[in-house]
Amino acid sequence: MSFGTLLYRYFFFGWLFKDVNHGNLLERAAAWRHNRDQARWLPTYMRRWFWCGISLYALGHLVESLMQAPGASVIFYVPSALAVPVNAVIGAAWVGLRVIPAQA
Repeated sequence: MSFGTLLYRYFFFGWLFKDVNHGNLLERAAAWRHNRDQARWLPTYMRRWFWCGISLYALGHLVESLMQAPGASVIFYVPSALAVPVNAVIGAAWVGLRVIPAQA
């Protein structure tokens, strides 16, 4: 597997899940169960994004304060700010997969 694919899979979780909108009733139910089982990995992705966001924020702060370069610190601040909505989406998906009952 290429490094790019590994990096993608390290930060994005879409490859873990199956589409529940295709197939007959049994295939959709099996995909739903699969997705509920795979939801156990979502907190791991949340932790990765959290620590990546914190690290990038700290780097931005260091660049801004030590190098007196607020323009260059944007390179670190923007990705750290993007980690917040990504974590919100992951959290919503995790709660949804844990709370919503199986479809009959």
